[in-house]
Amino acid sequence: MQVQLSESPYPLSAEELEAHRPGLTALCYRMLGSVFDAEDAVQETLARAWRARAGFEGRSSVRSWLYRIATNICLDLLRSQPRRARPVDLGPSSPPEISYLGEMMTDFPWVQPVPDSLLLTGQEDPAEMVVYRETVRLAFIAAVQQLAPLQRAVLILRDVLGWRSREIATLLDSSVPAVNSALQRARAKLAAQPALEGRPVSAADRQLAESYLRAFEAYDIDALVQLMHDDAIQMMPPFALWLRGSADIARWMLGPGAECRGSRMLPTSANGCPAFGQYRVDPEGGHRPWGLHVLELSGGKVAVLHVFLGEAIFRAFGLPAHLDS
Repeated sequence: MQVQLSESPYPLSAEELEAHRPGLTALCYRMLGSVFDAEDAVQETLARAWRARAGFEGRSSVRSWLYRIATNICLDLLRSQPRRARPVDLGPSSPPEISYLGEMMTDFPWVQPVPDSLLLTGQEDPAEMVVYRETVRLAFIAAVQQLAPLQRAVLILRDVLGWRSREIATLLDSSVPAVNSALQRARAKLAAQPALEGRPVSAADRQLAESYLRAFEAYDIDALVQLMHDDAIQMMPPFALWLRGSADIARWMLGPGAECRGSRMLPTSANGCPAFGQYRVDPEGGHRPWGLHVLELSGGKVAVLHVFLGEAIFRAFGLPAHLDS
């Protein structure tokens, strides 16, 4: 949803502000870990900027001005929100048995996926895409959520967006030593996090994703397992249960997950990764939304399979509410 901006004689136009929406959404998503919260924060940023446009004197770039507004909105939100997490962050893996599934934790602040289409302009060069993939992957977003809000802002502005410490200090009404100290602590906390490849999606990756689609629609679990690392992980928020190992994932799919047989898959992309909207068979006809599969690939195989359940995610990705056939 885009903010409605009226015409104004002031030189700063609605189009100039709107052009920054993808970058603002990327900033807010990295800060907040939620596509819905990020879109709300961007809406508020553009609305505040439009109301304050007469006071913009051009002492900084429009981008810096907008990012200052957005960062402060995110920091305000984070003061009253719990930290987001993934199932793997909450405890050990479980056996692939229905008795371990538990209740849907719909009120828990899960890390959410984001459509690449919201964050990319289509003008990024290969080097920018490497940085993009590395800094929107779900493991990175989850790790950033464990940082204190100020550390989170400093790390994103410095290491992701490439701002200088002095610029960040000005934006945050802080000092350069305080910014550098926060950055050092943030980097130290992230250093222990596992890394996945941040390279652009290759032709081999696309072929792997297509093989995953075909195998899942055929519900050929043997073929699916061949596409995964032996120690692959599967998560299914809003359930806290998560599985480790392709063998356990296969047992789950052939057991409690067998109702997914007959599903259809629609391709999309999320967090710099191949993704698919999974539609289960609808007893009343056609197929209904079930889960968004996000594939984190490493070394030519699936390393992490995220399956985000719920129709709200489908709406965020612009996927159909129902498939008639």
